[in-house]
Amino acid sequence: MKPFRRITSRVVPLDRANVDTDAIIPKQFLKSIRRSGFGPYLFDEWRYLDHGEPDMDCSHRPLNPDFVLNRPIYWRAQILLTRENFGCGSSREHAPWALEDYGFRVILAPSFADIFYNNCFKNGLLPIVLAAETVDRLFGECQPGTMMTVDLPSQTITTHFGECIAFAVDPSRKHRLVNGLDDIALTLQHAEAIKAYEARRAAETPWLFNAMN
Repeated sequence: MKPFRRITSRVVPLDRANVDTDAIIPKQFLKSIRRSGFGPYLFDEWRYLDHGEPDMDCSHRPLNPDFVLNRPIYWRAQILLTRENFGCGSSREHAPWALEDYGFRVILAPSFADIFYNNCFKNGLLPIVLAAETVDRLFGECQPGTMMTVDLPSQTITTHFGECIAFAVDPSRKHRLVNGLDDIALTLQHAEAIKAYEARRAAETPWLFNAMN
């Protein structure tokens, strides 16, 4: 998982509430359990004018000109600004996979669905909860090309106009993101302790380990 410290990026305004996981990554793409390759299908039914299927070459698909992500100014943007209850619906982890694979690192919203919110931290995304009034103001200020800086160590957002907005984040989740630690990496930090425990158990109860061989 890529460490997250400080990014400066254009802001993509997705002015929709209750964006569910089926809109983020439609159900036909859930056949794959790989964590990569979902970016081209992010918001598939909104981005394209045809029906998407797994392994399609999206480079020649007809784009929806009215969908914000298809505007060239937002290419490679890493910050998504959206409305309340983002990520509702099913518990599919493919939703944060698709957002991260596309290139997003930060999602700003008044609220998130609980499971989606938790899955974001496990996959290198920073979901930031802001007051609805703050989100309203940011939407009002957001123009094509508007930039923003998100600094995780200081837990601040610096807007295009120089305003500094503080945000809260759980310390353990902050530690994971700053250091790029997913569940496996967190476990490997205790590899020596695990090996010592296994050796001790093998010495104390050898019959258990002999039965496994």
